[in-house]
Amino acid sequence: MKALTWHGKGDIRCESVPDPTIVDATDAIIKVTACAICGSDLHLYDGVIPSMKSGDVLGHETMGEVVEVGAATKNLKVGDRVVVPFTISCGECFFCKRGFFSGCERSNPNKDMASKLWGSSPAGLFGYSHLLGGYAGGQAEYLRVPFADVGPIKVPDHLSDEQVLFLSDIFPTGYMAADFCNIQQGDTIAIWGCGPVGQMAIRSAFLLGAERVIAIDTVPERLALAQAAGALTLDFHEEDIYDRIMQLTHGRGADACIDAVGTEPDTTASADSVLDRVKVALFMGTDRPHVLRQAIHCCRNFGTVSIVGVYGGFLDKVPMGSAINRGLTFRMAQTPVQHYLPTLLERIEKGEIDPSFVITHRATLEEGPELYKTFRDKHDGCIKVVMRP
Repeated sequence: MKALTWHGKGDIRCESVPDPTIVDATDAIIKVTACAICGSDLHLYDGVIPSMKSGDVLGHETMGEVVEVGAATKNLKVGDRVVVPFTISCGECFFCKRGFFSGCERSNPNKDMASKLWGSSPAGLFGYSHLLGGYAGGQAEYLRVPFADVGPIKVPDHLSDEQVLFLSDIFPTGYMAADFCNIQQGDTIAIWGCGPVGQMAIRSAFLLGAERVIAIDTVPERLALAQAAGALTLDFHEEDIYDRIMQLTHGRGADACIDAVGTEPDTTASADSVLDRVKVALFMGTDRPHVLRQAIHCCRNFGTVSIVGVYGGFLDKVPMGSAINRGLTFRMAQTPVQHYLPTLLERIEKGEIDPSFVITHRATLEEGPELYKTFRDKHDGCIKVVMRP
């Protein structure tokens, strides 16, 4: 089959790889009908996520048609149309039973490796390094889905692939970011990053009752899409974000702040972001937390900082003194997608949101390697790429 594979920093290829097969009785194989390039895939493209191997198949936003099931798979049958969560979860362990599917204790075969870095291992993920299981991803013609009775959700025929594909990751992640904010009537939510997850967080914040959303970015197309959703937009190249948020909130700060950027912010944003970049280049640091620092300072006393941008290791100069003395709450996670799927599918069916609004580029797998670069460099107005194998 054809698939997008990783061969080092900036080197993504479309090439032939072996077709997946049933390995465990709880597996399913799907024929991929749509897949996407995620913002977190760019961390792989940029070579900042460890334990990738040459030839690894990428992709964790995937949907398709079931073409084969293992003998113990009960909830799916051949012909079912499904969306596959990026988190691989067993459904039976301590965390899965409590709805914390992204903390699954059984789905990462390399959990000892992850535990050395993080203390304990999260769930395995599709197409996202051997640290998180070494699973082949879904930017391919076919995908093997472990624990198939737990992950994939069946989708109705009257909804298009593009309407439901993002249930795999960015819609639940953006929704979770807003959900973590415990939004109350009249709240102002500030969101750093107007990429795909940030766009979903903007709309989710309004769905959950926010009165005002402040969206922060510098890319014109992203800011325009945020404005179209009703957000007040700030360009961090044009104004001081802290001063402006304080002005807009009469000196109090935002009720909650969402970091939808993570470890690779724009290095021209500020002096500290430049210094972070230098430290990473010299192996003196692992991550660049400029956005997190700013979100902490812009959050009101006893507010919430919600973190869904990807960080991998250890963060420098995070102002914990500010957070502790002002009573901030931190909420963060890899999204337990399965927890949110029923609610979000219902919202799509009711017409409350159509996640396809974020798509700017439609392509084939063969066009995928070039579109990784286009997406990373924010060229051609690229916000979200969907591919059809």
